[in-house]
Amino acid sequence: MVVSLIDVSTYLPGPPVEADYYARFAESDDLRDNLMFRAPRRRHHVADDETSVDMVERAAAGLVDRHGADVLAGVDVLITHTQLPDVPFYGSGGAIAHRLGMRPGTVIDLHNGGCAAFVLGLKLARTLIAAGEGRTALLAVVQNAAGQVFEQPSVRRKAQAAVPGDGAAVGLVTASDESPILDVECRTYGEYAGDMTIAIDPPRKWWQAGPGEGYIGFTEGKITKVLARGNRQVPEVAYAVCDRIGVAPKDLDLLVTNQPNRVFLRNWREALELPDARHVDTFDDCGNLFAAGIPVNLDRAIGSGALAKGDVVMMAAFAHAGDFAGAAAVRWGGRIA
Repeated sequence: MVVSLIDVSTYLPGPPVEADYYARFAESDDLRDNLMFRAPRRRHHVADDETSVDMVERAAAGLVDRHGADVLAGVDVLITHTQLPDVPFYGSGGAIAHRLGMRPGTVIDLHNGGCAAFVLGLKLARTLIAAGEGRTALLAVVQNAAGQVFEQPSVRRKAQAAVPGDGAAVGLVTASDESPILDVECRTYGEYAGDMTIAIDPPRKWWQAGPGEGYIGFTEGKITKVLARGNRQVPEVAYAVCDRIGVAPKDLDLLVTNQPNRVFLRNWREALELPDARHVDTFDDCGNLFAAGIPVNLDRAIGSGALAKGDVVMMAAFAHAGDFAGAAAVRWGGRIA
C-alpha cells in the first residue's frame, strides 16, 4: 500500500518577539558567546492562557479550509507530540481528538521523538495505515516551551533563552499515491539519553516544590558532544534514505530539517552538498521550533513555491542530546489550492 503526506498546516502564536527583548535581560553567562546560542532576529511565544490543544486547533484550520470540515472527522489515527504537556501525566491526544471532532481508532502520544517527532510520526502513520489500521492519519506537533520555560524570570537571563520559539503544525497522511512517503529511517541512540537534563538552583527534582526555576542543563562539555552528534546523525539518516530511494543527496530538490542554530543548518547543507536555496529554514523568523521546525519549514516551502509538484523533499532531524534521529523522503504531489 502506498501512503502519502498530502498536506501540512501550521500556526505561529502571537506577534514576533524581537531579539532586543532578551538583550534587555541578558546577564553574564559562561555560555553567552557559544555558537549554540546565537539568537534569531525574532521568534513567537505562546500566550499565557494558550494550551497545546488550542495551538493544534489553530494549526488545523488550514487543512479544514483546503479540504473541508469532514477531513478531520474521518481521521482513523491521531499521532501527537507536545514539547511541554499541559498536564504532566498524559499527552494531549484525547483532548485534541475531542476538540477537532474526531473519533480515531488509534491515538498515540509521542515523547521520545523530540525535534524529530514529525519524522517518527510519519513512520508510525505509514506503518499503521499499511497494516490496515485505517486510511487516514493526522500528525500534530506542538512546541510551547519558549514562552513558558524560557520566559521564566531567572531563565530568560540565560543565553539559551533567546533561541527557542513556539509553534504548532499538523500533517495529513492518507492511503494514496498522491504524495508518496518514499522511505523513512529512524535510529535510537539510548546511550545519549542521560545527557539531556533539567537544572535547578538550588538542586531538586523538577516536580518538587522549592525555589529556583528549571532550565536545560548545558555545559561546554555537553555542547561539544551534542554538536558532534548532531553534525553526524542528521546526514547519516538522510544518506541512508537517499541510498534506498536511489537519489544522490546533492540531487534532492529540497532539504527540510529541525533548526537548533545556524551552525547545524550550515553543516547539514554542506554534508549533503546542497546550496542554500535548497535548504529551507525559518530560524531568523521563528528561532528553534523543536519538533514543529520540520512541518513549519515544509509549509513555508510549499507556500513560497520552493517545493513544486514532483519534487523530492528530504526531512531530517535529531533530538535532545542526540538520543534519536530520523529522516523521511516524500515525492511531493502538490497542494490543493
